[in-house]
Amino acid sequence: MVQQDPDSLVEYGFRRIIITITAVLCALLEIVDTTIVNVALNNMRGSLGATLTDVAWVITAYAIANVIIIPMTSWLSQQFGRRNYFATSIIIFTIASFLCGNATNIWELVFFRFIQGLGGGALLVTAQTIITESYPVAKRGMAQAIYGMGVIVGPTLGPPLGGYFVDHFSWPYIFYINIPIGIIAAFLTLTYVRSPKFGEKLKASQVDWWGIALLAGFVGSLQYVLEHGQQDDWFNDRIIKILTLVSSVSFVLFIWRELNYKHPIVNLRVLKNTNLRVGVIMSFVLGFGLYSSTFIIPIYTQSILCWSALNAGLILIPSSITTGFMMPMIGKLIQRGVPRAYMVAAGFLAFFIFSFWMHNVLTPDTGSEHIFWPLILRGIGLGLLFVPITTLSLSTLKGREIGEGAAFTGMMRQLGGSFGIAIITTLIARLNQVHRVNLISHLDSTSYAVQQRVTQLQQGLMSKGYSFNESLNKAYKILEFNVMKQSSVLTYIDIFNYLGLLFLFCIPFVLLIKKRN
Repeated sequence: MVQQDPDSLVEYGFRRIIITITAVLCALLEIVDTTIVNVALNNMRGSLGATLTDVAWVITAYAIANVIIIPMTSWLSQQFGRRNYFATSIIIFTIASFLCGNATNIWELVFFRFIQGLGGGALLVTAQTIITESYPVAKRGMAQAIYGMGVIVGPTLGPPLGGYFVDHFSWPYIFYINIPIGIIAAFLTLTYVRSPKFGEKLKASQVDWWGIALLAGFVGSLQYVLEHGQQDDWFNDRIIKILTLVSSVSFVLFIWRELNYKHPIVNLRVLKNTNLRVGVIMSFVLGFGLYSSTFIIPIYTQSILCWSALNAGLILIPSSITTGFMMPMIGKLIQRGVPRAYMVAAGFLAFFIFSFWMHNVLTPDTGSEHIFWPLILRGIGLGLLFVPITTLSLSTLKGREIGEGAAFTGMMRQLGGSFGIAIITTLIARLNQVHRVNLISHLDSTSYAVQQRVTQLQQGLMSKGYSFNESLNKAYKILEFNVMKQSSVLTYIDIFNYLGLLFLFCIPFVLLIKKRN
């Protein structure tokens, strides 16, 4: 089939296949790197002589760079040409990956992770734009389904991949794996990807430098607050207070600046599009659910069930595979005219059932067989959410608006994940303390049941050769450990309950907007 419009970016045959593979590969690279380092932090801390607080910046620096660059990707594509910008971002990401692996101290690593995040943020959004414009309008549902496989599978692949490299090699290899893939992706981009005609580039004096500064102040400060809020005790910490103020003021000034400047760095006017506004809100909720569940399940299995990092990551793989199988099916349903709102509502309902199911199966002795099917349902829910939300967001956009819309949905999905992880981290700390106090209040030393339990533990320890006093002290410590473990289980049960209620609450909202789809 021959293209009729020489300015059209729609591709056919082999070229479209290569472009699709390249874009998905780059999106997968970026998202995997948001989670792959989680399981390697202890190894990094040991080899680089860093504190736990210092090594946390390895994650924070990458996330801050991501959320700063994502809203700017559309503008940068216009300035430098989409192909050139995409290829440069891949090269920056690849070189930064090599430098991360060769870092000799923690602050070198943090700096290179920031640079890696600047390159990676561009990959995610620009890849989505490239795929969208490579397919005709009628097949864009399928295009987003293919792209979604990378976005959804990525966060899940990170922990098991990271666990494997840490267990069998060393932590630098979690960065070195990016190098050959990055080289191939850069070559394919320069060879096959085409750039749209955006018109004249802006002069340096016309660039919205104040907009860039305010955007960096807003999202950078916000990301720091979300990443470090719980460990720094939120607003009891002076830095958290200052950065919250900086974020709030920067946000207000940024909105004013972008609505009044002739050449804004971020075109906020594109949000006048109803479908995009709805899609941005739902992208936030999707990111909240995706990253929250990806975060909480490995923590539970490792801290409560004592699984290895690799096994904790592997349990999520079937869920991702299920989502991967769902994507093409959802794309075909959209092409056949099935209302997207109904699929999104079904996805939220599936996530609610998943959360409620997990709420019921969690115990101190939960096995993989108990959480396997709930995670399969999670995969179905993510499949029902991602493609309809993305296609809805971009469905009525044209030209450069597609890139601008993709930037908004990408940023909100990332921020949704950051908010989700921050809230869950806080809830874990606060609810765990509440449950512990409640459980201890029921442990009356004069109670016959308590005395009997302590006696049983003491006798068991004495049979192993411990003295009377040693066994008594150890018996009380075992009892305290059991209380802590039980309080943690109750905390995770509550969190899944809250997560489920959030998605249940979203269903009526989605159905109310179905006529606008």
